[in-house]
Amino acid sequence: MVTSPTPGDAAADSADIAPEAPADVVQPPVRLLLVDDEPGLRTAVKAYLEDEGFVVTTANDGEEGWTTAQSLLPDVVITDVMMPRCDGYGLLKRLRADERLGGTPVIFLTAKGMTADRIAGFQAGADDYIPKPFDPDELVARVRNVVRRQERLLAEAARYADADIGAMARQITEIRSMLGSGGVRKGGAETSHDFTPREASVLQLVAEGMMNKEIARRLETSIRNVEKYVSRLFIKTGTASRTELVRYALEHGLVD
Repeated sequence: MVTSPTPGDAAADSADIAPEAPADVVQPPVRLLLVDDEPGLRTAVKAYLEDEGFVVTTANDGEEGWTTAQSLLPDVVITDVMMPRCDGYGLLKRLRADERLGGTPVIFLTAKGMTADRIAGFQAGADDYIPKPFDPDELVARVRNVVRRQERLLAEAARYADADIGAMARQITEIRSMLGSGGVRKGGAETSHDFTPREASVLQLVAEGMMNKEIARRLETSIRNVEKYVSRLFIKTGTASRTELVRYALEHGLVD
């Protein structure tokens, strides 16, 4: 059963957990996907989380949760473990394997609360594990905690992507100059490549002079994934920089 804390206590805890943002910064609401096959619990938890300022979408089981997650792209997924059609572990596995959803924090909310169950959940890749029955204030605190952790990771990824921004900017300038001058011969000796569709898309966008952030935005993926694809392209083409990669691609007619 979900216990109902007093409104005063909830407000006090919320104030301690989430410091107020500066007045000039508008923070978008956190989008949650709540997946549980118990209608009563689903309704109660949804109402409580919405009262705390979250935007909550619900799903009846893991199968519906997976379909909803693909279109919603939630900030956090809260899911039961034991559900029909697709259980929490199955949903977690699908999320982790998906390029756009792989980094989404997942909280298991389940009646299976033994130590072995919690260990299994963490080993499967869950970010947190809350046994039923639970205190809704604790759920709110844990959701906010994983949101803050995700924000720190994204900020760190952005800093990493911009660490050598000067060198990359010079390479982009060289690439654009190369494209503008038409100084690279297309259609050289045929070379066999086993690029995946996504690698080919990244190669085309690199050749258009886009930086990793721009490519990530265009392909609706993460900067880390773009870095991974560019690294694979270096390996497959035997190049060591974006300039060399684009020159190689143009010489072999690999891009438009």
